[in-house]
Amino acid sequence: MNTSQQDFQVIFGTGTLGKMIAQQLVAQGKQVRMVSRSDRTNLPQGVELLLGDAADPQFTQKVCQGAEVIYHCAGPKYNFKAWVKEFPPLQQGILAGAIASGAKLIYGDSLYGYGKVKETMREDMPYDATTNKGKIRAQLAETLMTAHRAGKAQVAIARSSDFYGEGVHNSVFSDRVFIPALQGKPAEAIGNLDLLHTYTYIRDFARAMIILGEHEEALGQVWHVPNAPTISTREMLNILFEELGLPAKMNGMGKLMMRIGGFFIPEAAESVEMMYQYENSFVVDSSKFVRAFGDIATPHREAIRNTIAWYQQYLQTQAEQDSVKNEVRKSMKNVAAT
Repeated sequence: MNTSQQDFQVIFGTGTLGKMIAQQLVAQGKQVRMVSRSDRTNLPQGVELLLGDAADPQFTQKVCQGAEVIYHCAGPKYNFKAWVKEFPPLQQGILAGAIASGAKLIYGDSLYGYGKVKETMREDMPYDATTNKGKIRAQLAETLMTAHRAGKAQVAIARSSDFYGEGVHNSVFSDRVFIPALQGKPAEAIGNLDLLHTYTYIRDFARAMIILGEHEEALGQVWHVPNAPTISTREMLNILFEELGLPAKMNGMGKLMMRIGGFFIPEAAESVEMMYQYENSFVVDSSKFVRAFGDIATPHREAIRNTIAWYQQYLQTQAEQDSVKNEVRKSMKNVAAT
């Protein structure tokens, strides 16, 4: 381990959120250590990568020794069986690292634990989930806050809605929205497009977690990540097509289509129990964070514009890689034919 044992930050998880946090921390001149079970590419320059199992307390205690802040962005695949088997030991492993080191632990959470609510979501709402994934999320969050209340750990929870942005692939507002739209095809969203739905820009999620890690007064509390003013999914898609300069084309997939899609796309099948979020208004109140630390939310139009630029580069890179692969295949066929 090359990172000095003084004022460095540990990020568990090298997915999009973890990378965004690392990128912003490095820009601030912070020393950053990222932890993953497997090697990941495209990490920000200057980041130290350690490979290991975050469910192993001995490993996490060693990794976190001397850390100032720990960012918990790790999680199993979006699969209920994987969540039941892997999430609790993962949570306990990372918590063990935080307890042993005394570092602040900032946990990136979802809104699943609240369950189906008819009003705007606030941090003081009880956990009332009836879905399998919602119950697990509530249990995980309560495990961390119980450790904080017992004086064992210093914990703050950052909670976001469905997020989108650069590098986001497995969200309801990502590949199946941006890629078809860029190709002039209908964007495939989920649920009733005319209902209000809060969306979180991934960069704002990362920034909010860093801010919570910077302030002692944030500890022991749940915080909703600041979001741009909530509009309907249709309005979000209209902004997307306006930025592309193309006529708006969109579809909203209901529960039946999600079930059918689940035969081909595992994530679709896993999302069916969460469809209540897209069949009812889904609005998040983040005024608590704004009052305490300021409004850091990026306007949707700016965020969507940034995301378009990222996807354009992503698709170009994919096309170039496919071209190279095709040339290699042709060369191999020619060699085999001679």
